[in-house]
Amino acid sequence: MSKKIFSGVQPTGNLHLGNYIGAIKNFVNLQNDPDNSCIYCVVDLHAITVKQNPKQLNRNIRETAAAFIASGLDYKKSIIFNQSLVPAHSEGSWILSCVARMGWLNRMTQFKEKAGKDKEKASVGLYIYPILMAADILLYDATHVPVGDDQKQHLELSRDIANKFNLDFNSPEFLIAPEPLIQKNFARIMSLKDGTKKMSKSDPSDLSRINLNDTSDQISNKIKKAKTDSEPLPDNESDLSKRPEAENLLGIYSSLSDQLLSKTIDEFSGKNFSDFKDKLLNLVVDKIAPISLEINKLLKDEKFLDEVLKEGANKAEEIAERKIKNIKKILGF
Repeated sequence: MSKKIFSGVQPTGNLHLGNYIGAIKNFVNLQNDPDNSCIYCVVDLHAITVKQNPKQLNRNIRETAAAFIASGLDYKKSIIFNQSLVPAHSEGSWILSCVARMGWLNRMTQFKEKAGKDKEKASVGLYIYPILMAADILLYDATHVPVGDDQKQHLELSRDIANKFNLDFNSPEFLIAPEPLIQKNFARIMSLKDGTKKMSKSDPSDLSRINLNDTSDQISNKIKKAKTDSEPLPDNESDLSKRPEAENLLGIYSSLSDQLLSKTIDEFSGKNFSDFKDKLLNLVVDKIAPISLEINKLLKDEKFLDEVLKEGANKAEEIAERKIKNIKKILGF
């Protein structure tokens, strides 16, 4: 069955191994399935829910596009664009905000996490951005959306909005309620310095993450210095529950080698971390170093990146504007 895929990545800068394994690697796999039609968006409108440096944001948009292409996304097979180039996203978000209910937004846990203790000073955009996310998806009649655990609630909101719009305006199945695509054999990538914390660009220690633009030497150094414990590697998954660093490194190996965690455990059972790290750093360098080289090469050609994004935006706008026109017709505009 053919699938229409939509997903987006915020241009926050410093994309890392967690972004690659958690999202971009999967995007490439989905693109390479001939039954899929894929749209991948640099969601720059989402980025401005918190204050941004304009020059840095501009660079981050190009950097995200470069990471997409360097990782294997083909702009001739998939539509790749940045959100702000397609006005229908903002227009659709407003229309859908008049369909969504306050109670639904009040249940969104990510706002509470991102706003922190002083919610009164958070932007309105941060509060309502799940509606913009819904517009991103629904404008393209996406049937499936790749999501992690932290995005499931937002996808459910998109489904609720689609169903309510269809019911309110007696337009059965006009807005398609998308299904989640959950990655198989996916390990959530944690900090190299603390296996209980998610790998993040905001961590003050650069040794906590593998950046997608790291050199081979930087990658090797970070893997060698990654936190471990003193025990040999386990022979079963249940023993990993109290060994977060071991679980994280074994998960990285499994994800990059496209094999089950159980197989990786069998392969390295009883071995010490020094032997395992040698294999791991070779694998990470083999997978990430070519991406890093290509990202840095692409970033030197800003004109090319801008053309890719503009070409993708033209294709996206054609689809989104057609949907907005039909939405307006249903509304009576």
